[in-house]
Amino acid sequence: MNKLQTLEDYFGHKRFRPLQEAVVDAILAKEDVLMILPTGGGKSLCYQLPTLLMEGVTVVVSPLLALMHDQVMALRANGISAAMLSSMQDLEESRQIEAQLRAGEIKLLYVAPERLTNGYFLNMLHQLPLNFFVIDEAHCVSEWGHEFRENYRRLSLLKEAFPKVPIAAFTATATKAVEEDIVSNLGLHQPKRVRGSLFRENLTIHARHRINDGREQLLGFLKSHEGESGIIYTLSRKSTETVAHFLQNKGIEARAYHAGLPTEEKNATYRDFVADRVQIVVATIAFGMGIDKSNIRFVVHMTMPKTLENYYQEIGRAGRDGLEAETLLLFSAQDIVQQKMFIEDLPETPYKQHAFNKLDAMVRFANSEGCRHQSIAAYFDDRIDVCVDKCDNCSAPQSEKVDITEAARMLLSAMVRTGQQFGLHYVIDVVRGSKEQRVLQNGHDRLSVYGIGTKYSKAQWLSIGDKLLELGAVAIGEFKVYRLTEFGVEILKGMHTVELKKERLSIQKAAPKRKVNYFDDYDVEVYDKLRELRSTIASENGIPPYIVFSDKTLKDLSAKKPANKEEMLEVHGIGEVKYDRYGEAFLELLND
Repeated sequence: MNKLQTLEDYFGHKRFRPLQEAVVDAILAKEDVLMILPTGGGKSLCYQLPTLLMEGVTVVVSPLLALMHDQVMALRANGISAAMLSSMQDLEESRQIEAQLRAGEIKLLYVAPERLTNGYFLNMLHQLPLNFFVIDEAHCVSEWGHEFRENYRRLSLLKEAFPKVPIAAFTATATKAVEEDIVSNLGLHQPKRVRGSLFRENLTIHARHRINDGREQLLGFLKSHEGESGIIYTLSRKSTETVAHFLQNKGIEARAYHAGLPTEEKNATYRDFVADRVQIVVATIAFGMGIDKSNIRFVVHMTMPKTLENYYQEIGRAGRDGLEAETLLLFSAQDIVQQKMFIEDLPETPYKQHAFNKLDAMVRFANSEGCRHQSIAAYFDDRIDVCVDKCDNCSAPQSEKVDITEAARMLLSAMVRTGQQFGLHYVIDVVRGSKEQRVLQNGHDRLSVYGIGTKYSKAQWLSIGDKLLELGAVAIGEFKVYRLTEFGVEILKGMHTVELKKERLSIQKAAPKRKVNYFDDYDVEVYDKLRELRSTIASENGIPPYIVFSDKTLKDLSAKKPANKEEMLEVHGIGEVKYDRYGEAFLELLND
């Protein structure tokens, strides 16, 4: 069987996506490979397909059990023999898998990096006909990456123990420095390097300054995603629960997920999300790389991530099926301070300054008024010439700026007059003439700055305070006390002007976004019935719905309405294996 026939029969595609064939050919030629391709670009197929055309077994090193489990299920649904060896299995199940490996009944074996340091396992591998190793999430190898893992660093032993077995390494993100570190540490020999474009054309990126706690902005955003799957990332465990509870009170189905929850609760939330029984998960980054779900339509960050690598990987979980998806980043200057405090707690090493540099890049991205896709690409040494209105900065008219120098000087003056001993909220209460008991007890109602700022709402003053923090005019000390910097003193003396985007002073709910679809002519009623059938089949087989057919496949089915097997095999994502398993039921429904 040739590669194109294999592609169609097992994966339901008639042609390769960009860059896939080059990697498949390199693996078939037994070359070492490093592929850097954004999430959703089709990395997995690049190693899953060639092993079907080669003798022997492929060992896939992956960092998360949940990710391995989902990929094994998806492969088996496509008629490909796959298994995983992990701590999730008992001794009997492990022995059974070993027996299948020795009998040549398994093509892809998934393991965690820790297992490769196990002498017994390495000895077993020496007795198997290995065709190549796969290192998934290869950025974990690099100490300059954003998710460095010590056990990944030890994967250098593969070339020592198996010098004649090729290695194919895959990651969604890597700067040039990380790329070189991966090649060096894994000992790749003149590898075929393939780097895909960072431009995800189906992904629309938004970043906005957070107003108060951002919940009203979140509700405005979710109005355009009713009934769709999405992830909302927050910084702390507590905030995942409070945001989830807030959404539940608004009639929106959402669940919290963080590392501190009982294992059973986390597993149930994960299963229900993957099976489309829960639409929204509010999570810390603990809900990370293990999500193998193609129909996530949106990702929201309620606070600023610490690096652009983290951010890009997390938003990359949206729209993996190639259909339109949307992302929203809500941030404030307080986030920057908090992230810097985390870094300050690190030991004094070169990595500490590296972490500060990465945070600075994230801050520049969030505050940027240029194309967001181009900003991300530039960070990863890529280039995008056009954004085609796929971010807030490119699709919005040129932002008007407002001169807030007078207001900034009022706020700075109030900080000085109150002794630079209070937080921002208290200082704002003073300038707005609040009757709060604490203000009155401190006698700050007798200050000349008391009540001079009634022109602005508290939310607007918070935006002004954020701008001063971003400019470095103020710094936050212990107990969140605001103090002027040298630059702040210069602003107070009238030596500098301060401007703010007009929309940051316009406190209002976000307007719903226009929805766009790749399949504008699909039959919504038929699509809904196909989804019901998919859910029934998935439930009967104990697998997630997207493993049966993706949303993209269902929309193509509802648009084309095939009447027989030949027509159905023309539909996106349906090959011989998938048709044999599920095709008749869907044809029967379509014919009805």
